Amino acid sequence: MMNEKKHILEVKNLKVSYHTYAGEVKSVRGVSFYLDKGEALAIVGESGCGKSVTAKAIMGLIKGPQGEIKDGSEILYNGSNILKYNKSKWKEYKGGECAIIFQDALAALNPTMIVGKQIAENLMVHKQMSKQEAAKEAVEMLRLVGIPEPEKRVEQYPHEFSGGMRQRVMIAIAFACDPNLLICDEPTTALDVTIQGQILDIIKDLQKKREVSVIMITHDLGVVANIAQRIAVMYSGMIVESGSAKDIFYTPKHPYTWALIQSVPRLDLENKQTLMSIPGTPPDLLDPPVGCPFSTRCSYCMQICREAMPEATEFEDGHQAACWLHHPMAPKVDMPDFRGGK
Repeated sequence: MMNEKKHILEVKNLKVSYHTYAGEVKSVRGVSFYLDKGEALAIVGESGCGKSVTAKAIMGLIKGPQGEIKDGSEILYNGSNILKYNKSKWKEYKGGECAIIFQDALAALNPTMIVGKQIAENLMVHKQMSKQEAAKEAVEMLRLVGIPEPEKRVEQYPHEFSGGMRQRVMIAIAFACDPNLLICDEPTTALDVTIQGQILDIIKDLQKKREVSVIMITHDLGVVANIAQRIAVMYSGMIVESGSAKDIFYTPKHPYTWALIQSVPRLDLENKQTLMSIPGTPPDLLDPPVGCPFSTRCSYCMQICREAMPEATEFEDGHQAACWLHHPMAPKVDMPDFRGGK
């Protein structure tokens, strides 16, 4: 039975825990969102907020006994719950229907195998190509992602490529089998700004040409400004605000989103002017707070914020935020001016 809304992906009440010597770390705590065909969704937040764990759950990479997806969690791909897939369906889904680009290409690529073989391997498994056909397609994939002299480069090992070139190889592997869903887990981390722009342009261009649905995982709001139609802001294993890119950048409703936007370096700052930062540290997910997880760092914190988690408030066009400031009885608070009065 197909999902009524016909989203290509729908995550419902996702809860992921890791069992450690210190106890149960509740990494993801009831995350829900959807993704439509050809759409790009960005999931943003600080390190440790649960972004990458969410991505790994969607990719089927949460492994026991340490990692556990809790009962009641659902990840619907074209209406079918992937958490109930058998071994055969997982093989078809991973790398075929759904692909991932990891942040550390050197760690993700096999150092003992030439890159051409790593691309070809995927094609032989998921597209049933012959060895010769896959080798030829591997050259074309390297050409597609802008690697010069692809006929020569397919014979080289990952250590012979620069960081940016290795990330292009990762993109080639991901797009080789024409996936319907692509997860980009901080694909521009540790790359310089110029190379970051090139990598994002390649992903954006291929996404449009092939109508791939993309989830972009990042801690940098600047990265997603030109690629994502919608943004989900994560904090302490939960989505605290979600909406269109325009909503999040121009009319954000959650104090954490305000703080994230204010902490992005600006070109109009005067020399030696202090950069904004978010004080304090995220809560310990071994013992998550009962109230709003951002309450200990929030300038607008009220007593109720420490005692109970707020329900999400719906605004226009699917924009929502979980914050007590939007309760009818809360004091009126004006959104900060992100443009410095300009």
